[in-house]
Amino acid sequence: MRVLLVDDHTLFRQGLRTLLEKHGAFQVVGEAEDGRSAVKLVEQFHPDIVVMDIAMKGLNGIEATRQVRQRFPRTQVVVLSMHLLESYVRQALESGAAGYLLKSAAGNELIAALESVRNGGSYFSAPVSRMIVEGYLETNRAAKAEKLSILTPREREVLQLIAEGNSYKEIAAALKISPKTVGQHRERLMQKLHCRRTAELVKYALREGLTPAIE
Repeated sequence: MRVLLVDDHTLFRQGLRTLLEKHGAFQVVGEAEDGRSAVKLVEQFHPDIVVMDIAMKGLNGIEATRQVRQRFPRTQVVVLSMHLLESYVRQALESGAAGYLLKSAAGNELIAALESVRNGGSYFSAPVSRMIVEGYLETNRAAKAEKLSILTPREREVLQLIAEGNSYKEIAAALKISPKTVGQHRERLMQKLHCRRTAELVKYALREGLTPAIE
């Protein structure tokens, strides 16, 4: 496996080279101390994987990753950084990185990451994986909350009663409103939630936990 090392600290690069070359399955084809040099070396050597730092002068690792992935799609990039920041992880993934490891990781974890990526997979240090999952869940929760927030309290009541199989007359009696008003609430619910049929309203209510599933 042909590997290019990119980091602005010479001693750190030398340590990585020693680690990989001792393993036997890796050939370090070059080293770069900044992103611009890294892109040039990828063009020259066509490595299988680039191990990329982020915080570098001239051209940072995020932009270098983006250029490498756009110009040389057969070359994968694994970010190796000391920074556990959501913005860095997100930008690295958006730039096309197949892995993100922390510099605090053990040497055998880097080996595992490179092998995984070389075989078509991806790899993230455990803290990075947790950050990705938590970020996804938080975004999902925020999206759900935003969608529900556009409904008035009365609309949420009507939605629950519709999902529970009540007729217009039954809903009207429960809420002390007219069946016509129930119909108007239903129409607004359909518009706000982008549903075309009552069945879709029911599915939405069940999915969002507005009403328990019928046993």
